[in-house]
Amino acid sequence: MPRTPVITGLGFITSIGLDRAEVIQRLRLGQSGVVLHDFCGNPRHPVKVAAPVPGFSVDSPSWREWEWPERYSIPRETVRGLAPHGVYALCAIEQALADAGLTADDIAGDETGLFCASAGSAYLFHHYMEEMVSTQFDRGHPMSVVSSIAGTLNFNLAAHYHITGAVAGFVSACTSSSHAIGYAMDEIRLGRQQRMVVVGAEDLNAETDLPFAAMRALSTNPDPATASRPFDAGRDGFVPTGGAVALIIEADDFAAARGARIQAELLGWGQAADGYNIATSHPEGLGLRTAMRRALADARIQPQDIDYLNAHATSTPAGDRSEALALRAVLGSHARTVVSSTKGLTGHGLSMAGAMEAAFCVLALTDGFMPGNAHLVTPDAACEGLRLPRASVETAPVIAMNNSSGFGGSNVCHVLRRWPT
Repeated sequence: MPRTPVITGLGFITSIGLDRAEVIQRLRLGQSGVVLHDFCGNPRHPVKVAAPVPGFSVDSPSWREWEWPERYSIPRETVRGLAPHGVYALCAIEQALADAGLTADDIAGDETGLFCASAGSAYLFHHYMEEMVSTQFDRGHPMSVVSSIAGTLNFNLAAHYHITGAVAGFVSACTSSSHAIGYAMDEIRLGRQQRMVVVGAEDLNAETDLPFAAMRALSTNPDPATASRPFDAGRDGFVPTGGAVALIIEADDFAAARGARIQAELLGWGQAADGYNIATSHPEGLGLRTAMRRALADARIQPQDIDYLNAHATSTPAGDRSEALALRAVLGSHARTVVSSTKGLTGHGLSMAGAMEAAFCVLALTDGFMPGNAHLVTPDAACEGLRLPRASVETAPVIAMNNSSGFGGSNVCHVLRRWPT
């Protein structure tokens, strides 16, 4: 019989907090991580805000100048191969391990696998390429490849933790870490792994984020209090963020045997593509509708069973409208489902978004609340019939759904259920 994948540990390195307690408080109170931010020293650039990670300094191309919170110890031989978001990811995993009652030694070996999600570090890649071009490729940094390309997390973290189970990286734009969670669930269900570590992470810098401005995807609103406002009629683009979120996923019997505190069950997942456009979601949200319905079928539940839905909605005009139409089509008249996009608080984490928001769903399930829609004033007309509370709802959900969508029309949905105490 297929085994049940459960979540036993979470780790947060985010714009709204560096640990579970702080993240819960700021989600509940609607306290945003969006601030005025200078990306490139160009006062003419229209993008004025971002949601940076506090407590870290990883802006130099030299790892010797990086700083991170004292509670984390990163050996020299590890940090020299990391990108800035690799530092975030390692710290998030350390936190998730502690939350799960595990040590680094516990995940070494072949019982544990590692699935990672990031776009790599355009910042370091740019720096190292400039160095090589300037010498006509006579010289190059020996760690340039492993610290900058899209597989940098799985290269470095698998080696650091001596993980010999399934190790892979996922690159499907803003659904990357959601895909990682879905396939980690399957590894557990099929009995291939006892435990999976999933981490999504991204840099926050000009090289990673400002190319989205050329696509007119970033908000040019200079007000941190209103720039990220998913589902609002006045939204004009997303606000970027960086950081990392890690989840420890285990087979329920394996977790129970070691006396772990099970926080939530991963009940099902689904995916589907739009097959429509390189960058823009299908205008009617057809792929997302299919992904949601597949997730519901996998979880063996009905739309009316969903108490809370964490929407992908990034605050872009086209994307939010597409998702709103998909939500209305799938939820139907079930207005009892609380819908919110926490990106109003955190900004959009790109590859890490799915992992971050799945973890937020776990917090909602364990701590008995549903986050609200920060900065929402006038909902888009496409949202008619959706329950979009401005403030958090202090009611305990039993079942939550997490949506993610990405470039190329990739859509992934997870269904999570509160674990009985």
